[in-house]
Amino acid sequence: MKFTPAKLKDVLILEPRFFQDERGFFTEMYQARRFAEAGIPYPFVQDNLSGSRRGVLRGLHYQVIQPQGKLVRVTSGEVYDVIVDLRRSSPTFGQWMGMYISAHNHIQLWIPIGFAHGFYVLSEWAELLYKVTDFYCVEGERTLLWNDPQIGINWHLIGNPIISEKDQKGKLFAEADLFD
Repeated sequence: MKFTPAKLKDVLILEPRFFQDERGFFTEMYQARRFAEAGIPYPFVQDNLSGSRRGVLRGLHYQVIQPQGKLVRVTSGEVYDVIVDLRRSSPTFGQWMGMYISAHNHIQLWIPIGFAHGFYVLSEWAELLYKVTDFYCVEGERTLLWNDPQIGINWHLIGNPIISEKDQKGKLFAEADLFD
């Protein structure tokens, strides 16, 4: 597994090694010791799977009670994955990054506690699998407005995105609950 620091502090891009032959392939997607050595020593307590059709935009989600670190990967299709640093003490506070993640490129993204996360589906169908470091807490769930002009995310949209009512009512960055 190759662990590469991303442009936002503490975020890692993970590229697994593949062993292929005429039968197919084998890869290791998670190994606790290697993750700890790379700076991800957290235990994962829950796996979530999200399936969405082309044009769906989900996010930007985070939790302020029981905040979660997330290890994200796409098992089917392709998404444009976006994160925003909400940690006041971070040198990349208020900055965002996006990257294409697909079942084809096998890239995983480590998103530490203190980031909002969302994605836009580019393929006909996509499934996003993510491991989290704490349990879901409805009272702590927050949504950052996906199109806040202060953040200025380029989602690479093709037409109007399909967005839930909850996500349409996300808070602006200036009004959002943040992390220290």
